[in-house]
Amino acid sequence: MMEHVKFKAMKDGDREDYAFLAEHEIKYAAKTGQRLLRAMEELDESLSGYQVTRLGHSLQSATRAWRDGADIDWVVSALLHDIGDIYAPYNHDEYAAAILRPFVREQCTWTVEKHGDFQKVYYMHHYDGDPNARDQYRDHAFFGDCAQFCERWDQASFDPDYENLPLSFFAPMVDEVFARKAYDPAVMRAGEREPLIYEGVAAVRAAKTA
Repeated sequence: MMEHVKFKAMKDGDREDYAFLAEHEIKYAAKTGQRLLRAMEELDESLSGYQVTRLGHSLQSATRAWRDGADIDWVVSALLHDIGDIYAPYNHDEYAAAILRPFVREQCTWTVEKHGDFQKVYYMHHYDGDPNARDQYRDHAFFGDCAQFCERWDQASFDPDYENLPLSFFAPMVDEVFARKAYDPAVMRAGEREPLIYEGVAAVRAAKTA
């Protein structure tokens, strides 16, 4: 039984080598959700100065999404939207979007990718910068979704008194999303929109956790 490929340069590999690698890559990719959950714990060590850690912020964002009745794509996107803060502090939004893109609806990926520009409306004037950076996307179909994402779930989630749900609550959702077939058109649903808020679902969830 092969323990590793025969080649030392990729161009020298044969079909047996690449079949062997494909099997290993499939098994490795299947644990992506678990690795992301471990990475989320590292957010407790990221940017300081706020009244909550980045993990606390992420959990608040996801909890608000879940309590608004949002579907699983929105909830997982809210949870992971700042995961790039550790390794890509200057383009964390693009980093997070790249992680999510193969596994969630296009609407959610676009929102995560652009949320950094949308968040500027709340603070950039204090740096004498342009708070209206989001206006460049004004005509985009998902503009309103990203604005609502930021208003309800992102900018509001720095409250040390907010009772968020634990990471373990969201773990099965992360596992479910990252177990999907990558780049499945039925998952990515290009151009389609889902509301961020489902009041009926929100009421049911509130009753279950009351």
